[in-house]
Amino acid sequence: MGEPASLAWLEEAAAPELRGERVVLRGWCADDLEPFAALNADPRVMEHYPAPLTSEESVAFVRDRVVPEFAERGFGLWAVEVPGVSPFIGYVGLQAPTFESYFTPCVEVGWRLAFPYWGRGYATEAARVAVGFGFAEADLDEIVSFTVPANRRSVAVMERLGMRADGEFEHPRLPPGHRLRTHVLYRLPRS
Repeated sequence: MGEPASLAWLEEAAAPELRGERVVLRGWCADDLEPFAALNADPRVMEHYPAPLTSEESVAFVRDRVVPEFAERGFGLWAVEVPGVSPFIGYVGLQAPTFESYFTPCVEVGWRLAFPYWGRGYATEAARVAVGFGFAEADLDEIVSFTVPANRRSVAVMERLGMRADGEFEHPRLPPGHRLRTHVLYRLPRS
């Protein structure tokens, strides 16, 4: 995925390490990039996204979105590890959406896990850890999440987190008529 010198930007991704019962949310390392590219190329994982990502797009996502978010805000999309199971299963974390809508600016909790790790509760556990950090350490008043209505697995995670549905919106980054344009919005206030 590149020579070590070309990945020096990963050192800037200083992220606080967070632990759940079974999961570790940590900063990204070079060894995460190949399995991240593999999950982003998996049509099952990317079913509710506009398109799978190439290896180059996956690296750019980490370099251009993940690393700056941690540097700027102190939180972001953590790499998720399950000790004794896998050193990297995907990401879970908090990010500020980069589009404008009636509910932005805001902070979103989101996740993307490799298919073999679905249905084991890892997304919910890791998202709870990230949400806890968002309220306790980042002093957020509210955290949102959103997806397409057909993404029942992610909606179920949102509901397990205690989030409440707050209607639908048209994602401004997708053209009218696009199969993924309509999204459901979920909200969780600090309680």
